[in-house]
Amino acid sequence: MKVVSYNLRKNRAVTEIGALAEDHGADVLCLQEAEAVALPARLGHMALVHATARNRLGLAMYVREERFRTRTASTFQLKKSLHDRLLAPAHERLLGARLHDLETERDFVVASFHAAPLTALNSLRRHQIHAALGELRLLGPGLPALMVGDYNYPVFKGRLDTEMRDHGYELSLSDKRTYTRYKMFRGHFDFATSVGLDIGGVQTLGRGLSDHLPILVSASLRPEALEVAPASGVPVLAGEAPGVPLGVNAAAEGVSGPGRAIVAA
Repeated sequence: MKVVSYNLRKNRAVTEIGALAEDHGADVLCLQEAEAVALPARLGHMALVHATARNRLGLAMYVREERFRTRTASTFQLKKSLHDRLLAPAHERLLGARLHDLETERDFVVASFHAAPLTALNSLRRHQIHAALGELRLLGPGLPALMVGDYNYPVFKGRLDTEMRDHGYELSLSDKRTYTRYKMFRGHFDFATSVGLDIGGVQTLGRGLSDHLPILVSASLRPEALEVAPASGVPVLAGEAPGVPLGVNAAAEGVSGPGRAIVAA
């Protein structure tokens, strides 16, 4: 499974996402700093699953429609920084989706994440990361999970890596730095955290119109996950079909948004 994550820098790089997904054969495309109203419902082989509605700097996710079926998707609020409270760039900093892989007949959780900016402390970002992973555990209890995005965590990653491992997660950096605009803050801003998955590699892709470089995560389910019986009786969205966008108004507190019924699979 190939997952691409890209911070669009206030939507400036939105014209690049179609070619990015096509050129790298993306199965999942996770975006940060996107304008939901400007996003197309389809990108070639991919369909829009969900996007934030309240954010000025929003999140969005596309998936390969012939391979994945969306069980549910939602956005979540996380603890706000002073920057968020004053300027309100992002009400929701996590977008998570529970997907069913038609190839393996297994469920997993994938998410697009955007941490508080560098004006906040690393301690706040660690709090957001732990809270985000907690929301994903509720979205898919016991399921493999992958969270990619802009972590805004260029230095002192040793403590974060230790905390992730202590909680059963792996932190995976890309092969090259993903942010080089300012000398003082160059580093790996964009990376992945995961559980129940083997990460084959994280590649930093070529520079585009954004100040961030996109990353490509290669991931596969671990053998023990493949041995688990296929999910059944899992909530799915009423009227759901592969390639049909779920809309952009999910409540931050749960997995079902206004006007969306939950039915048993």
